[in-house]
Amino acid sequence: MSERAVRVDTTSQVPPYEQIRAQLAALIRTGQLTEGERLPTVRQLAADLDLAPGTVARAYRELEAAELIRTRRGAGTRVAALPSEPHAHDAHQLGTLARDFTSAARALGAGTEDILTAVRNALNSDPASSPARLDSAADGPRAAGASVKVTGVRYGLEQQT
Repeated sequence: MSERAVRVDTTSQVPPYEQIRAQLAALIRTGQLTEGERLPTVRQLAADLDLAPGTVARAYRELEAAELIRTRRGAGTRVAALPSEPHAHDAHQLGTLARDFTSAARALGAGTEDILTAVRNALNSDPASSPARLDSAADGPRAAGASVKVTGVRYGLEQQT
């Protein structure tokens, strides 16, 4: 199975729980995380990302509300079966994400055309090469952000260092 990473940029205007939620949702919807795969515990992912457990717990709660994961006592948190109907996006949330992205891009000094080019490139990029992969930690200091590397296996997750 290919390496996947969840990356958190602590300098982003997007809250860390939303970064985690969005990345895991993308991994699940694109099939990079498959039904039944076990996710790290809240405490483990929080420790790996150097975040508070409540931050990861909120991301997991929202993923459960969207029926993308399920948590069972004693069985952990696992990827749920995808619904057979296409996922309808939340237009309000999409607008918020777009505003957050454009604000951050403008803070970097990017103009409208640069921002549009970056979005087009992201939309046309190969999903397997995107940075939204589930990963665990050995990237060194976490000043501006963190990333976690893990290898998904059918009956659990195994950390790589």
